Amino acid sequence: MSLDMADSRRRATTHCGRYQTAPMSRREMLRNCGLGFAGVAFAALESRAAHAAGATAGSRGILQAPHHPPAADQVIFLYMDGGPSQVDTFDFKPALEKFSGKSPHEVIGRVEPTQFANIGGMLPSPWKFQQHGESGQWVSQLFPHLATVVDELSFVKSMTSNFSEHTNANYFLHTGSGLQGRPSIGSWFTYGLGSACDDLPGFVVINGGLIPPGGLDNFNSGFLPAAYQGSIFKPDRPGVANAQPSEPGPGLQLNKLAMIRRLDERFAAQQGSVDAVESAIANYELAYRMQTAVPELMSLEKESAATRAAYGCDAEYAQTRIFANQCLLARRLVERGVRFVELTCPAGNGDRWDQHASLREGHEKNCRTVDQPIAALINDLKQRDMLKRTLVVWAGEFGRTPFAQGSDGRDHNPFGFTIWMAGGGIQPGVSYGATDEFGYRAVENRTTIHDLHATMLHLLGVDHTRLTYRYSGRDMRLTDVHGEVVRELLA
Repeated sequence: MSLDMADSRRRATTHCGRYQTAPMSRREMLRNCGLGFAGVAFAALESRAAHAAGATAGSRGILQAPHHPPAADQVIFLYMDGGPSQVDTFDFKPALEKFSGKSPHEVIGRVEPTQFANIGGMLPSPWKFQQHGESGQWVSQLFPHLATVVDELSFVKSMTSNFSEHTNANYFLHTGSGLQGRPSIGSWFTYGLGSACDDLPGFVVINGGLIPPGGLDNFNSGFLPAAYQGSIFKPDRPGVANAQPSEPGPGLQLNKLAMIRRLDERFAAQQGSVDAVESAIANYELAYRMQTAVPELMSLEKESAATRAAYGCDAEYAQTRIFANQCLLARRLVERGVRFVELTCPAGNGDRWDQHASLREGHEKNCRTVDQPIAALINDLKQRDMLKRTLVVWAGEFGRTPFAQGSDGRDHNPFGFTIWMAGGGIQPGVSYGATDEFGYRAVENRTTIHDLHATMLHLLGVDHTRLTYRYSGRDMRLTDVHGEVVRELLA
């Protein structure tokens, strides 16, 4: 028997059947190579380690500097889950009165397939519209508070989506793809630019009670390093689970964290760069720092009584109070340097903004929920001189049809709807694009979700075509191979 065969038999009898010798890592292979090759390998490893450090530390982005001077530093994304009706909020269409009750097939002509087949007659808005501010923007009576800050808003009335179903449309709005598993827009922002805050996550989702269709994958990091996924906060104390340490003293906790780090680093040294391990190290360290930062962040009672009243923190309507806390918390987060903050809708208003029936009741509840807090947020940011460096975006995943579903609802409409932006380099008081006379299809300056993403990135100093991540043999980006910056919206 040869020595090699004897050694193999000895190994087989010494170890259990589940034992597998760890393969030689790339680091070990390069370390064992010859002198000249080792020098080249060392330089490559140093570069790779620097890249890994930038890709796992939540406060640092992959870009050494923005591609161009940024107009904004942070984003607050007010996500209106379910699809608000453009013709009942900001896109005034008096022609709907003229053709009230008429068949949309006769009035509009070709009607696209809808989510549901119960198509009714043309349905004028139950609410009156008025022009407000020096800009003369049309606003529904549903938004009396927001009407007072309309000169700060920039409307896009020709937004379109590629999907008419909630889950796919949510993925598209949040990730630039209708498929599950792509990185969220907040992940892209923090991956590229990092965050100015060391003791809070760079991407925070303030969950008012409704996680949208598609679930947490709307806020996931996808193929980007796991350190860039959204962190879910609640708008009341403690804000995030396990914010208080369970150990009796800080020394014990620090010893545990040190041991975990040593184990993770040893594993990483053996196996090479592993995103799950590197992100775990970064997240453990961030979680430790959050124990001090989060309690102070969540102390909303430290805000003045006038500020809390302006937001509606003590409002009669429970959902208004919830969203008021969300908006106030969003301001406190960007004040501390968090890069991207998204707000979801509170529960308790029926089926979100998704009024397939009971349009009047549903939209009135939703507007009562968000109107006062959002107007207060705009005013508060402006008074603190923060609005000019904070980009605020208000959007749903699509709009609603100008004709009825049944008798008192509206179906999904991705062919033309309204969003608005404010602050952060946006030209205030303008209206861009238009739908047809019924508010059904975008007919002027048609705008896509990819255009929205490209514009948001541009405002924060990023060229959307140059923020890429190599995955599956291809340079991936938020806007895929699409998207144009809407320069008419820029200040």
